[in-house]
Amino acid sequence: MLERLQHLVIEGPIGVGKTSLTKRLAERLRAQTLLEQPEANPFLERFYRDSARYALPTQLSFLFKRVEQLHELGRRDVFDEIFVADFLLEKDALFASLTLADDELALYRQIYANLSVQAPVPDLVIYLDASPTSLLTRIAERGRPMEVSISEAYLEQLCAAYTRFFYQYEAAPLLTVNTEHLDPANDEADFELLLDRIRQMRGRREFFNRGE
Repeated sequence: MLERLQHLVIEGPIGVGKTSLTKRLAERLRAQTLLEQPEANPFLERFYRDSARYALPTQLSFLFKRVEQLHELGRRDVFDEIFVADFLLEKDALFASLTLADDELALYRQIYANLSVQAPVPDLVIYLDASPTSLLTRIAERGRPMEVSISEAYLEQLCAAYTRFFYQYEAAPLLTVNTEHLDPANDEADFELLLDRIRQMRGRREFFNRGE
């Protein structure tokens, strides 16, 4: 399957390693990357400090940037290109439902509907799963100042939302990777194991798990 892919998406909660894996896959496949660049969101650091106050501008900033990137992609001749992204546009609503108050969520949904963007359907989505405790450890290890105030309670909500989202996701083939004992973003052997697992995929929903 790997050799036939032209559009891959790596998804998962903050700290799970999706951007690092996106870059690594793109290098191996000689592909272009499409990255959401959270550091470019001017509201994100304030959101982590005061989520109730800054949830709406943070969410809209992400939404407008993601839509802009997909519009730019649509203007390119992508038929002869391979590209790997670290976000699904549909995921945007996951965060909105998690962070916005009811009136803000209604406004967000109205704006989303009026943008009328048709996101390309990936050939494969790789969902990187991890426990909130593991995510908190990884976030602490990478030491980004804006992330120091992220709580385990928030990560628990986020992981639960991702689980619900991908339980219902059917738009594209999905490979769920349990990263508790796998680190394909940083470990060469684990990366090769992931590539082999992708090559062996036959169904539309499969799981990749390794115990200790």
